[in-house]
Amino acid sequence: MTSNDKMPRTYHVRTLGCQMNEHDSERMAGLLEADGLVPVELVPAAAARATNAGDAGADVVVINTCSVREAAANRLFGNLGQLASVKRQRPGMQIAVGGCLAQQMREKIIEKAPYVDAVFGTHNIDVLPALLRRSAHNQQAAVEIAESLKVFPSTLPTRRESAYSAWVSISVGCNNTCTFCIVPSLRGRERDRRPGEVLAEVEAVVAQGALEVTLLGQNVNSYGAGFGDRGAFAKLLRACGNIEDLERVRFTSPHPAAFSDDVIWAMAETENVMPTLHMPLQSGSDTILRAMRRSYRQKRFLGILDKVRQAMPEAAISTDIIVGFPGETEEDFQQTLEVVEQARFASAFTFLYSPRPGTPAADREDQIPHQVKLERYNRLIALQEQICLAENQKLEGSTVEVLVAEGEGRKDQETHRISGRARDGRLVHVALPAGQKAPRPGDIVTAQVTYGAPHNLIADSGLNGGMFSVRATRAGDAWEARQSKEEAYSQQVSLGIPAIRPRG
Repeated sequence: MTSNDKMPRTYHVRTLGCQMNEHDSERMAGLLEADGLVPVELVPAAAARATNAGDAGADVVVINTCSVREAAANRLFGNLGQLASVKRQRPGMQIAVGGCLAQQMREKIIEKAPYVDAVFGTHNIDVLPALLRRSAHNQQAAVEIAESLKVFPSTLPTRRESAYSAWVSISVGCNNTCTFCIVPSLRGRERDRRPGEVLAEVEAVVAQGALEVTLLGQNVNSYGAGFGDRGAFAKLLRACGNIEDLERVRFTSPHPAAFSDDVIWAMAETENVMPTLHMPLQSGSDTILRAMRRSYRQKRFLGILDKVRQAMPEAAISTDIIVGFPGETEEDFQQTLEVVEQARFASAFTFLYSPRPGTPAADREDQIPHQVKLERYNRLIALQEQICLAENQKLEGSTVEVLVAEGEGRKDQETHRISGRARDGRLVHVALPAGQKAPRPGDIVTAQVTYGAPHNLIADSGLNGGMFSVRATRAGDAWEARQSKEEAYSQQVSLGIPAIRPRG
């Protein structure tokens, strides 16, 4: 219980960055729950204390940081400054900082923000509860950073964000040496989990109700190198195809240099592996790819896309692109535009190059002026928007199976739609026919695409008596059961009745 009332002690985890951080945040939440804390959203009186600082009203706020972008540190300390004022007004409140930026900055976080209670890195998230207890006991900040992975995160307690979809890590770390990337120095060398461990976790989350699993790694298709089987990732995908009730398998992210034909065929021949692929380009210029130390070239990249589309014509391929890498000329940038035009990406995550201290690219003297980078970035965005629109318009009239999700459609209530992802990963907003009860998150809706927009598909076929059907799933049952438990818990807490915490 908190010190000033009878409410349970609550927590809130804020995640910045990539899918691996989302995975790790679920472990942080699980650790805190195992230590007796409760998600703040389950305690209405605590949630009502929420401020604009992003504290959510919690007694313990954990920020899981990212260091990929240059502004990451400024953003973190801006957030911490806002939380400091809340902490002064909330006796017993604690603030913890973890993730890549914590691994990088270490004690400097406490030097700049002395009101932070705990700092931990990417290799030792298991120490979070102990650090909070130590800080409270000693009345001073507790900082603990490990230099290598001690406990594989996937073995830790977890509170999964979703009842119907799960992250499953197959490896941590990265052996690549891209000159722009800070991640290998913060996440360490690649370490693979054994296939049996991965498949056991997949089976476990499916048994709990999940129908979709995303396999995670910094470079998933190098999976197996650590235990002497370079074909292990394709085998893992095929093995996932044999897991009963697992309907959708995705993975992220592969590396073009190591992407092999056996993975393509495993995707094409395994029914529950979705026709979606995230393939980071970074640049279309061989000169820049060489400077980035990306061990593939334009021809190799486009060849992979051709093979994928020959095996899976319906595949939706997304990418990452960096604009304004040091030394990038207008000719280099034009080559990127040409590759984007040829590749016809379903979506692209585009970034202005941001120098990261400690990386070789940051020390180069031929940095590109910001205005030049911005002008190129805007041209790239305009081209990709045109491509997204054209490719999505081609899907008008097609049938989509949509896994209904929470939080995908910000305007769903006012537009009377539900939202989720199609098999190929595209975001779809589906109109509900008059009188139709809203499907549960985790259920599958089938409808016809009526409009293709640049960033999503609209499927309003059910409004006029056209195609619309709902398939209730085990995942929907799991979501409903969790909602019922959490609502009952919240009601008991509000009434001051002792209650057993629902485990996610």
